[in-house]
Amino acid sequence: MKKLLSTLLLVVAIFAATTAQAQIKFGVKGGLNVTDMSLSADVIDKSNQTGFFIGPTVKFTLPLVGLGIDAAALYDQRDAELNDEKISQKSINIPVNLRYNIGLGSLAGIYVAAGPQFGFNVGDKDFGWGSAEYKNTFQMKKSNFSINLGAGLSLLKHLEIGFTYNIACGNTGEVSVWNVAKGAAELVKGNKTNAWQVSAAYYF
Repeated sequence: MKKLLSTLLLVVAIFAATTAQAQIKFGVKGGLNVTDMSLSADVIDKSNQTGFFIGPTVKFTLPLVGLGIDAAALYDQRDAELNDEKISQKSINIPVNLRYNIGLGSLAGIYVAAGPQFGFNVGDKDFGWGSAEYKNTFQMKKSNFSINLGAGLSLLKHLEIGFTYNIACGNTGEVSVWNVAKGAAELVKGNKTNAWQVSAAYYF
């Protein structure tokens, strides 16, 4: 019993000491994304669309164990063309990642990160193209959920360069395409926007 109590007290003491040394840093993050926007229809199938994101970020690091958490609130814009009509997906994305840091000395380090991302549409929701009689529509969802998998390099304790693959969980929108032969609009499902992202963050 005494050994168990001593072990618990030691664990609590180590945790308290580690938490006391934890670092919280605020910064700014931005970058580019390359999106695979698949709409499951040959006439409007698009891939490798580019976009950008920018916004404030924060990271919480436990230096003794290398674990940490980072989060951000990013304005994200992704553009695509559907039959020569441009659409822009504008959203506020909130990624929350668990990360593991490996120090390579005082000047550099590497990290791996993974976690959920919550997105909220702040731009136009409905887009249309075609004639007034045979009009196709693309409706974006108000919110979406995705998963981030990434890694990166930390430099000079302030700068981070990262690479992330963002995996969409579920559809980000619905497309209705007018079928002239059948005289009716058909709902085309399967719209997802997975993306590769390259980012740079500066922490103060």
